[in-house]
Amino acid sequence: MQRTLFFKSSLLALLLLSQQVMAQQPVTNGVEMADRLRADGKIWVVVAVIATVFAGIVVYLIRLDRQIGKLEKEVQNQKKDVRQKTSDLN
Repeated sequence: MQRTLFFKSSLLALLLLSQQVMAQQPVTNGVEMADRLRADGKIWVVVAVIATVFAGIVVYLIRLDRQIGKLEKEVQNQKKDVRQKTSDLN
């Protein structure tokens, strides 16, 4: 227990320290690929693709949530039916 707590706390400390170290590095030239895409006007294609993928994931998760909700209702109804049948038999 003590050992895992030590490892978790040391890992958390290392992660937090590494974020501060990386955040303070100066940007010299920027990202060449992004600059080139921006100059050619193709950055909007990249943004559109990312937005489409994100929208697809959101729609998928919403549909999945609805389907799971329907299944949960069916299971609850089946449990109620089983309870009623067992109570009727007694």
